[in-house]
Amino acid sequence: MTKVVVITGGIGSGKSEVCRIFADEGFAAQYNADARAKALYIEYPSLLEAIEEALGCVLKDDEGKFQPSLLADRIFSDRTALEKVESLLFPVMMDDFAIFAERSGAEYVVFESATVLEKPQFDGFADKVILVDAPFETRLGRACARDDASREAVLARMRAQTLMNELSQGGSDPRVDYVIMNDSTFEVLRERTRKTIELLTENI
Repeated sequence: MTKVVVITGGIGSGKSEVCRIFADEGFAAQYNADARAKALYIEYPSLLEAIEEALGCVLKDDEGKFQPSLLADRIFSDRTALEKVESLLFPVMMDDFAIFAERSGAEYVVFESATVLEKPQFDGFADKVILVDAPFETRLGRACARDDASREAVLARMRAQTLMNELSQGGSDPRVDYVIMNDSTFEVLRERTRKTIELLTENI
């Protein structure tokens, strides 16, 4: 039976780098939830139509093409709107992931998501959860450089990740099985990730 390994972490933590190391180590079946969400809006027109109806707004341009920025603007500071979107999106995503996992034929499938632990719809979803973490200021600096964004813009996004911030500040969550601290060089990160993979495969 396929095992689901969730890799999560806040903005700028380096979870995508850890996922690439996992791929190099043979965990090639990977599902990026954030990237797939954007694709699902396009691949399932009925999903986008349901979201537009729930929000009472149009999320396409004059040519009928989905505009992610319109959706982002609508849900960024409106929690009720966000919850409406998630209630429609997540069931489609879970079905999409199940198809992906079955087609992969892999023993382990990596599910990469920044917010999975904050969404009750995913409780009990993972066989193991790996948190990639780094000090708050380190994550902030990385995100600013990566996205060529202002400190204020990145801070606004980071503040929305309440749980990730709590964990970075020493908090704990019983759902997290392993923590990979990404506060040094890439070589150190790779070594820490490899050690986590060893533990993971021994205990899953």
